[in-house]
Amino acid sequence: MTDVAINRALLSVSDKSGLVELGQVLAAKGVELVSTGGTAKALRDAGLDVRDVSDLTGFPEMMDGRVKTLHPMVHGGLLAVRDNPEHAAAMDEHAIGAIDLVVVNLYPFEATVMRGAERDEIIENIDIGGPSMVRSAAKNHQFVTIVTDPADYDTLKNELEATGATSLDFRRKCAAKAFAATAAYDSMISQWFAFADQQQLLPDFLAVNGKAPVELRYGENPHQKAALYTPAGPHGRGIAQAEQLQGKELSYNNYNDADAALELCAEFAGGEPAVVIVKHANPCGVAQAPTLLEAWNEALACDSVSAFGGIVAVNAELDGPTAEAICEIFTEVVIAPSVSEEAKAAFARKKNLRLLVTGDLPDPRRGGLLVKPITGGLLVQTRDNGAISEADLKVVTQREPTEQELKDCLFAWTVARHVKSNAIVYARDGATAGIGAGQMNRRDSSRIAAMKAAEAAEKYGWDQSRTVGSAVASDAFFPFADGLLAAAEAGATAIIQPGGSIRDEEVIAAADEAGLAMVFTGMRHFRH
Repeated sequence: MTDVAINRALLSVSDKSGLVELGQVLAAKGVELVSTGGTAKALRDAGLDVRDVSDLTGFPEMMDGRVKTLHPMVHGGLLAVRDNPEHAAAMDEHAIGAIDLVVVNLYPFEATVMRGAERDEIIENIDIGGPSMVRSAAKNHQFVTIVTDPADYDTLKNELEATGATSLDFRRKCAAKAFAATAAYDSMISQWFAFADQQQLLPDFLAVNGKAPVELRYGENPHQKAALYTPAGPHGRGIAQAEQLQGKELSYNNYNDADAALELCAEFAGGEPAVVIVKHANPCGVAQAPTLLEAWNEALACDSVSAFGGIVAVNAELDGPTAEAICEIFTEVVIAPSVSEEAKAAFARKKNLRLLVTGDLPDPRRGGLLVKPITGGLLVQTRDNGAISEADLKVVTQREPTEQELKDCLFAWTVARHVKSNAIVYARDGATAGIGAGQMNRRDSSRIAAMKAAEAAEKYGWDQSRTVGSAVASDAFFPFADGLLAAAEAGATAIIQPGGSIRDEEVIAAADEAGLAMVFTGMRHFRH
């Protein structure tokens, strides 16, 4: 069977957008409308004839509407295989009429959770009859059309206008959408029970789902396919929800790098103006200063070579002078909570530059899970939302850090937690001086960071590298003293690291001999 004529339709929707217009088209085609509750009222208020489900079933709605469509007169009309003689005989024997079209969307469970409703109200917004009808109609899509998305109403109306029937191709697409809708719906409910209601960090069953994919040009490389999905269910806002004001479409790598930039920039929310420059998901320059323009200049000076073609994120409204300065180098993406008209005008001259507005910055201490596929499974962990303050630091050397060294230590530590391991970050006066990322040993990260700082000093004509007098952060403990000594050779005067190595005493002794101040955080921040 290919085309199926629509003679009877059952409509029951929580989202009533486009409902009346669809009902009018169906009525004009002579389709009998069967409906429930508020949906029936909306159709009647528009002057349409509607038959109540209770008339169809011969059984009244009861239990506050919990029981109304769970009846053989409904599900027999949906599940009957029309060309099966036994099914046809059962329909005749029990006077079950066929239902050719089901238009259903489910109780607003997600919206109820998102507005902070009490538990009892959340439970009442778990739809039972709706998913049952959706699944029945979708299973029998050979004969029944199931529409769960108002975005498909126009296609449905066009098919009916053309032939008075629906095509098998349309019904198959709608069935696939329907099962995806119920799967996502059940997933949201299971996640609410696990995470919110039962306070489980790692539930027995983990449902991972997304919706509304945006197909990207390609993945990390041109031979890879890629898309962006947003979570189906309650979630925070981030790069995926940012408004793009101008520029080319974002690529897979753009999204990945922009997310890294935004996550680090969020660490400075509410503080002095901050600028983060990211390249290949690693920060290559970070600074805070009294003005955004000063912060940009300081961040750029850390590694202007890597900044070319990078991603820039700021923690305050982007102003005209800063935008003009950013435009002086090639930049892929700029991210800000808001953008002034002067900044928009400056960026408008760079047609390909992507400009994103996020509104509020994400909470860097929010909870949640991180999921990483591996061969044959999923690695799952809670987000790294641990934090330390000055009060958490333990001075382990003979010399205590000065007030400025402590500030630089905490700044370097904040940046280091966003740098790929092994991570070494030199910082001085609220700006990164050198960053070493992703090396197989900590000593090389120290040396690379110092080398970049030396190159910057040569480029800008400074008397000495900014690592001189700096604080250096290590994302994990120094297993040997060599990494610390490499930092001392670069001129660092203070060290911040987790501690916890079996050679801590050896490393502390080396720091004392070099006259360094060192503090332990007791917390590691590996980022692989």
